Amino acid sequence: MTGDRPRTGRKQVAGRFVAARHALFAAHPARTVVMAFAAVVVIGAVLLALPLASEADTSADFVTALFTSTSAVCVTGLAVVDTGTYWSDFGEGAILALIQVGGFGIMTMASLLALLVSGKLRLKLQLTAQAETKSLGIGDVRRVLLGVAGTTFAVEAAVGAVLSLRLRYGYGLSIGDAMHHGYFHAVSAFNNAGFGLHGDSLTRYADDPWITLPIAAAVILGGIGFPVLLELLRHRNRHRTTGRRNWTLHTRLTLITTAVLLAAGTVLTCLLEWTNPGTLGPHTVPDKLLNGFFHSAMARTAGFNAVDVGAMQPSTLLMTCVLMFIGGGSAGTAGGIKVTTFAVLLVAIAAEVRGEPHSSVLGRRLAPHVLRQALTVALMGVALAMTATLALLSMTSLPFEGVLFEAVSAFGTVGLSTGITADFPQAGQLILVLLMFVGRLGPITLVSALALRERTRRYELPEERPVIG
Repeated sequence: MTGDRPRTGRKQVAGRFVAARHALFAAHPARTVVMAFAAVVVIGAVLLALPLASEADTSADFVTALFTSTSAVCVTGLAVVDTGTYWSDFGEGAILALIQVGGFGIMTMASLLALLVSGKLRLKLQLTAQAETKSLGIGDVRRVLLGVAGTTFAVEAAVGAVLSLRLRYGYGLSIGDAMHHGYFHAVSAFNNAGFGLHGDSLTRYADDPWITLPIAAAVILGGIGFPVLLELLRHRNRHRTTGRRNWTLHTRLTLITTAVLLAAGTVLTCLLEWTNPGTLGPHTVPDKLLNGFFHSAMARTAGFNAVDVGAMQPSTLLMTCVLMFIGGGSAGTAGGIKVTTFAVLLVAIAAEVRGEPHSSVLGRRLAPHVLRQALTVALMGVALAMTATLALLSMTSLPFEGVLFEAVSAFGTVGLSTGITADFPQAGQLILVLLMFVGRLGPITLVSALALRERTRRYELPEERPVIG
């Protein structure tokens, strides 16, 4: 009997620790996420600043290490040095680990925040106070962690195997090199990072669907978000038995908007670049369609390119900026303001044009606070991207369209570039570092903070309408 008491005491201490940790996350989720990712960025910068991280005898300067670490953790892909030649095997391994930690952490944190905000966090924690709480439940955490980990490694393993086999038997690489390149690009693709081991990204594989299509599939799966992937997997067996798909509004909005944006991006890229000798012009018709689709998918915040982005028409760059700004799905590895935010704003505009008192889509009425959150995220994103563009233009003589493209790419954590990233002064590179960090975590933390701060007012002010337009 006496031997059980210390064990019980240890359980109580562990329970109190878990309760305190969950309470901290529930009370200050945005602060917790920001501090965690900032710590990982600093650790990554220190590792990349070590002499053994670079191929040269000297270590990388801290701004280069910080820029690369931020780009990897925020799964962006912008780089001021060539990844394959500048960094050693240790450096490339550190970058890959930062990409994996960043992508896994983003999906996990965003999913947990979504659970926290959704109000579905009412699990009984068997702690000192045995009462129902609204803090994050242990079962929810375990389910999210296992789900994200399983999805991540399953997709990365499958895509890495396909790429490795293609590189081994299609391009004659050794088994070691084929696996190194294959799995590096698979991890980078699923996490929407855009880091590659070639200075020209994937242009050497522009006409090879066995390379571009698996990478595009990994990008799309990682970009639509873990909640959507989990719901698709969960409802697959239910559809087999009942013949019906009871998807949530979030899943339906994400899938429909993603498909529409992918199709629109493919069509516009092909139309605008069809005869451009620097991009799609020299390719055959099937390869033009392939590369048009690939560019559309990569603009959804992946960062790989199979054609020269710097040679694209200004109209194509502008269209790409729109896709980069919108981004991908919520609680995924993609950045931007998210497709659901874009869809909600379109629905609100359509309802206002029709004179309807409420915004509705797919048989559901949208709550007013959802519209306010979407508008806040979008407008703050515009303000951030424009402020950064103005600051960058004030310190460089680079062309406006290139600077704007770079700023939007950093904010959307895309990684596509016209080739001017290294041409910015260190002050400009630090602005891009801040833009990547805020652009990656800003929408997640902002929406969660807005939702958790929502309160009911016990009175109403007199209504008055200012003149609009």
